[in-house]
Amino acid sequence: MRAVVWDGPGQALSVEEIPTPQPQAGEVLVRVAASGVCHTDLHVIKGEVAFPAPGVLGHEISGHVEALGEGVEGFEVGDRVVGAFIMPCGRCDQCRAGRDDMCATFFAENRLKGNLFDGTSRLTRQDGSRLSMYSMAGLAELAVVPVTALAHLPEELPLEESAVLGCAAFTAYGALARAHEDIRGRSVAVVAVGGVGSAIVQLARHLGAGPIIAVDVDDDKLAAVQALGADVVINSRTTDAQEAALAATGGMGVDLVLEVLGRPETVELGFSLLREGGQLVVVGIAAGAATAAIPITPMVRRGMSITGSFGARTRRDLPEVVRLAAEGAFDVRRTVTRRFSLEEAPRAYDLLDAGQIQGRAVVVMDRSDGDRPSRWERGGVEAVIP
Repeated sequence: MRAVVWDGPGQALSVEEIPTPQPQAGEVLVRVAASGVCHTDLHVIKGEVAFPAPGVLGHEISGHVEALGEGVEGFEVGDRVVGAFIMPCGRCDQCRAGRDDMCATFFAENRLKGNLFDGTSRLTRQDGSRLSMYSMAGLAELAVVPVTALAHLPEELPLEESAVLGCAAFTAYGALARAHEDIRGRSVAVVAVGGVGSAIVQLARHLGAGPIIAVDVDDDKLAAVQALGADVVINSRTTDAQEAALAATGGMGVDLVLEVLGRPETVELGFSLLREGGQLVVVGIAAGAATAAIPITPMVRRGMSITGSFGARTRRDLPEVVRLAAEGAFDVRRTVTRRFSLEEAPRAYDLLDAGQIQGRAVVVMDRSDGDRPSRWERGGVEAVIP
């Protein structure tokens, strides 16, 4: 099969022919239709997040079940599926407590070592040398996925675009689930409105939040997210974001702020938008050991809180994310703004690094005609960036 192989920080991504992996007990082999292009992969590519090279990245996928490992129930060959980036083992203390998002085995074996639950990878190069797996290693034509990380995809949802349900929408759902209270009627601000940020805006709108405030430094991204449901858009490069947020909330500040980029300045900006008793949920993954300066005394005196959110609880929440998308709470067609062939995956990450991808891009496995605009772009909502 073809796969995009990463040889380490500073090395160019390459498309290689590698042996087809085989699923083991409790695993499913998925013929990948599409894999999302995410900033977390980019952090790994640039060496900002530690991960053992060489390996295959890609952690949100859609496709069809190709083969079943021993003991797999609930799925059949040919089923349409989506896979989430958090792949819970289902057996550790955290999983038994329902905290799939904190699965000790997943973090110890996959995120630190590039393995699946048994401590080995399913991938090698043609010469037999090992390749690490970042989640299910979805930047490939076939991917082995633990059954705990899969959900059925109904026919009414498009196959390729639905890849983003496994990280962008899944992460957005998990972030909103961290809110201390029901968000209906509460003000929500999203700082950085890329793939995950635009998903949060859509889900917050569906859940009845308002006003929904989008903050970014790119006017095109802000225009796109306004079309998805943001009530107020703020370009923090040209406007005082704190003053604009106060104006949008009657001088009170924001109830719930979600930061989605992982930079110190955006975390600090998010905190500055809060009202008394407000909550900041930090979603973005930071580069290296980055830290943010938070004013301690205002946080204490005004009863503010800060919560981290890595994702959602896969076995319970991924089917719910799919259900919400099917009922229109999250529009995968409008969220996906660019498509790339597998050979063009390196270019996709270059464009992402340059800030030239709005919403979410996907790498589509069966396309050979290069980068094309999405249906949404062809409809004239957004210009194509060459």
